[in-house]
Amino acid sequence: MDAEHGKSAPARVNPAALAVADAARLLAKVGGEPVTEAMIRADIEDGAPTNQDGTVNLVHYAAWLAMKTREDAGG
Repeated sequence: MDAEHGKSAPARVNPAALAVADAARLLAKVGGEPVTEAMIRADIEDGAPTNQDGTVNLVHYAAWLAMKTREDAGG
């Protein structure tokens, strides 16, 4: 709690270990396009990397998406 303002500190986000639902919310908020939990789960089923505990590392996920985009474009 912030003693000076009487408010709780915001929860810290670990971009290296986000639950799928949290990753979807964050990406939808900052990306400007809809991102759903179902979309990320479909990517995971298609081979997107996850941590051992099932969480998503956003850097690894973004790299995987870039690779898939290149592959889909024939590159």
